[in-house]
Amino acid sequence: MKKMIVLPKGNFDFTTDKIASDKSISHRCAIFSLLSDKPSIIENYLGAEDTMCTLNIVELLGANIEKSDNKITITPPLNIKEPPVILDCGNSGTAIRLLMGYLCSCKGFFVLHGDQYLCSRPMRRVADPLRSIGAHIDGRSDGNYAPLAIRGEKVKAFHYESKIASAQVKSALILAGLQADGISTFVEPELSRDHSERMLRGMGATIVSEGLHISIHPQKAPFSPLHITVPNDPSSGFFFAVAAAICPGSRVVLKNMLLNKTRIEAYKVLARMGAHVEFVETHNVYESVGDIVIQAGELHGVCVEENISWLIDELPALSIAFAYAKGKSIVKNAEELRVKESDRISSVVKNLRLCGIVVDEFKDGYEVMGGIMQRTTINSFGDHRIAMSFAIAGLRSGMEIEDTECINTSFPNFRELLSQIGTIQ
Repeated sequence: MKKMIVLPKGNFDFTTDKIASDKSISHRCAIFSLLSDKPSIIENYLGAEDTMCTLNIVELLGANIEKSDNKITITPPLNIKEPPVILDCGNSGTAIRLLMGYLCSCKGFFVLHGDQYLCSRPMRRVADPLRSIGAHIDGRSDGNYAPLAIRGEKVKAFHYESKIASAQVKSALILAGLQADGISTFVEPELSRDHSERMLRGMGATIVSEGLHISIHPQKAPFSPLHITVPNDPSSGFFFAVAAAICPGSRVVLKNMLLNKTRIEAYKVLARMGAHVEFVETHNVYESVGDIVIQAGELHGVCVEENISWLIDELPALSIAFAYAKGKSIVKNAEELRVKESDRISSVVKNLRLCGIVVDEFKDGYEVMGGIMQRTTINSFGDHRIAMSFAIAGLRSGMEIEDTECINTSFPNFRELLSQIGTIQ
């Protein structure tokens, strides 16, 4: 278990275009390439452990993959191959849940597995609606935990009203709906991230969004291939946004970032708290892409209770900003945090308390009283976002983080970038 020690270094002015490529889009590029009959070309694909697992799965399903410099060409098979081995999704909930939706209607037998943390995350939120339309999915605890066994069959058209706003659940049902025997509809309680709809429409899918209702028309012919440059990940960039916000006199410029409105909500919360944040769009093809400029400002407490699905991944890093803000910050309606790579409510609360911050824990969130974080040793609980969030805190207070190998699942060059604005041991 690797330990990282971060020492404070004062203020900084940092510009980078080396933030990790977007993980959500990288996973989708690999999986969606199987919906075409022509090669897809993906540039700037994320080379992290989780996304490389997804690329390996696509290859095991019969695709031919060629890598050249910063470009990957995926040539799909004529028919999906039944692999002789289990399909390892690593630590990725996105990969395993989207693959459930795709493979449930592919002829063959497939087993999806992952690491110890992924195998403890609930899967019935996807398995149950898929079973209701004819999918054959089984696994531990009646299909709630991996490994999951799937016997592909033709699925029925459906009308499904989700109780949670989850892009993973939505995307899995959309992929199933594309292979169903009629037009399907999906309804969510609030808008979740919409990368799947955008990308699939760009490939030729008929997916109609009207508010929170989505109509999915079955795929009648192979879709057009992808030709995409994956933008940089705003969720990964947000760690450095928080770094600028909590270190007086600091400024960060993040280049070539995804600016989809469902992905920049955490930056808007940081602006509400008092940081200076600017979005500069540079181009827009599948998605809006551009630069984000963040400058330190006097931070004040804030209540976060809306659009939670738009910033669920950034809440651990936001909690570091809460700890340095004046007054009280509250997170509500975020029970989904309890079923991420770790129970992130518990992980954040325990570690902030170790740092001397007063925190109250609720079932669906927590309340943080701003103060000054003290240097201590914290446990990442095998969760990459917990590890990186408290590493950022170390730029102001100093910090020791145990079990940091998990960072490689999503942001392999995080340590390298962090070392440019702080002292890392």
